[in-house]
Amino acid sequence: MRLRKYIPEDLPQIARLFYDTIHQVNCRDYAPEQIEVWAGSRDRLLAQNDFFESLYTLVALDGQTVAGYGNIGSDGYLDHLYVHKDYQGKGVATALCDALEQYAASQGATCITVHASITAQPFFLHRGYRTMHSQQVLRQGVALTNYLMQKEL
Repeated sequence: MRLRKYIPEDLPQIARLFYDTIHQVNCRDYAPEQIEVWAGSRDRLLAQNDFFESLYTLVALDGQTVAGYGNIGSDGYLDHLYVHKDYQGKGVATALCDALEQYAASQGATCITVHASITAQPFFLHRGYRTMHSQQVLRQGVALTNYLMQKEL
């Protein structure tokens, strides 16, 4: 596996990975209605090349397959971190998160913040993040639980 910066040609694989991960990994922690609303934003992702280019976005590649991706702002806000269902537990999220945190630190960020899903919360706790509070985010009238988490650098 290797990490590299995002290129626009990654967008179709990223959108598919986003959708599949929510349906096949996050489904253990969220109800079907929540999964549909959350994953339904896949089509919107396909039109957001500017979003991925505006942040420091990395993809993890296994050959030509996008095994995962993540992005972070220079302010330390970690926005996306998704790993393909077939690459769960293989160090992809760790490698991405290490590189994203290092980038933010190099840009002067003193802490990393993330809105972690129920599924991702244990991963971030293991990395030294602390849960600031839980929250309910409404998407199309459906409430999704996530956690505001923070890690001092």
